[in-house]
Amino acid sequence: MRRETLGALFAIVGMFIYGLEPVVIKSNPSNPISFAAFSALVASLLLWVKLIVSGGLEEIRENPRNLKGAFFMGLFGTALAYLAYSFGVRMSTAINAALITRSEVLFSFFLSWLFLGERITRRLIGYSTAVLVGLIVVILQGRSMELHLGDFLLLLVPFFWQLGHVIAKRLPYSPPTIAALRNTFGFLLLFPFAIATGLEFSRFVIAEGLVIAVGQLVWYRSIKLINLSKATAIITPAPAVAIGLGVLLGESFTVYHALGFLLITLGTLGAVRVESEIRT
Repeated sequence: MRRETLGALFAIVGMFIYGLEPVVIKSNPSNPISFAAFSALVASLLLWVKLIVSGGLEEIRENPRNLKGAFFMGLFGTALAYLAYSFGVRMSTAINAALITRSEVLFSFFLSWLFLGERITRRLIGYSTAVLVGLIVVILQGRSMELHLGDFLLLLVPFFWQLGHVIAKRLPYSPPTIAALRNTFGFLLLFPFAIATGLEFSRFVIAEGLVIAVGQLVWYRSIKLINLSKATAIITPAPAVAIGLGVLLGESFTVYHALGFLLITLGTLGAVRVESEIRT
């Protein structure tokens, strides 16, 4: 199977996995920061078991200097991103959080172009725009969006995610090692904040840990094969997966759902067909 096709398939699988995440997070009754810390811990334990069994620890011993980069990946991609999300959503709304964090694809275009030398084509921009418009239609359902102070913090969330992804793409480690290190450092950085805000353990931590572990394995495999900007464009519709599940389980299906899902589907299928390129 061609490298490009395989990378796109991994991104599509990641989209469906991360589409389940809002359902798990919404079900969690515990302190969100404690939930994030323990979820990262569960994910890291699962990933370390995989590394030990498969003999993946050797690449860390061979490349210890890159642990600094892995630390910053955990700092930006997990710790700072989740803190900004947790406090931002408290000062804003769930709708704003869902929409603003989807601006990740825009940060991906800029950071991938700046640091990774990726070529951002007009076709990819056009397809990604269709996806974003589709998400706006599905999430807002004809309502207006009210801006809040927390929206600035929410805007930092996708920026931190993409900084972490840029670092991850440049690390010489395999996807399981990258995911294990990210969650380990993420847990260590979040744990003091969890203690300060109140430690709570929920059974949903196990489910979220599984989503994180499997999702990141698939995601990092994807961005090792194709451009980060393209993979981000493909995974952007993840919130629509959760909304679609709700519709299948009996929630009302409106004209906004129909129009939004059509735009999302066309945009995602178009992004899949765009070839990954590097600027010359």
